Amino acid sequence: MQVARAIAFYTIMSITAVIFGVLGILMPITPYRFRSRFFISFNVVMLWALKYVCGVSCKVRGQENLPQDQAFVIMAKHQSSWEAIFFQWFFHPTSIILKKELLKIPFFGWGLAQCRPIAIDRSNPKEALKKVKTYGQKRLSEGNNVLVFPEGTRTPVGQTGTYARSGADIAINAGAPLIPVAHNAGVYWPMKRWVKNPGVIEVSIGAPIPTEGRTSKAVTEEVKNWIENEVAKMSGKA
Repeated sequence: MQVARAIAFYTIMSITAVIFGVLGILMPITPYRFRSRFFISFNVVMLWALKYVCGVSCKVRGQENLPQDQAFVIMAKHQSSWEAIFFQWFFHPTSIILKKELLKIPFFGWGLAQCRPIAIDRSNPKEALKKVKTYGQKRLSEGNNVLVFPEGTRTPVGQTGTYARSGADIAINAGAPLIPVAHNAGVYWPMKRWVKNPGVIEVSIGAPIPTEGRTSKAVTEEVKNWIENEVAKMSGKA
């Protein structure tokens, strides 16, 4: 049954990506807000398919911690592909930091490129860090939230990757709120597996982490501790 559901989900995903890719050909001439809402509709379809085809839904707590009057930086756990889809919709308008190769994927990448992502070349870490800092502040000034996965790549459930300081650097330099986010999406959409496990993904949004007068190292360590403690609670290991 789960295999059949996964096949149906990816069929819907592929067809939807082609439709949005074709319809999005003329989107570059439209205002950013309009085209970003158009392309974020793709995420809505994917979340709908996950819920009603694969049986994967989610519950969010801590929404009251989100700033209402300014753009902010999100530093989130990275366990699967789910969080990129959900967070881009939930925190819209959002600029996500990603590897530039994703923008070359036919249809999907074309749409993603029009939503003001911050695409980096991981083979050149020094240049990538410089771009993240520069464009991160630029996107915040434009009114976009900035989504950072500090571990850089997906980590298996139960493991902790190395937390990079780029998200903290952006927030400190821009004077923007820094929001930590934990979740357990990897339990239901495991990395490197296309079959989904039915269930309810938990998402926990923390209160803004203080950054004024602090180093990016100290801020990142606090973010890491908060996120990993929340993830441990979700797994019952805290």
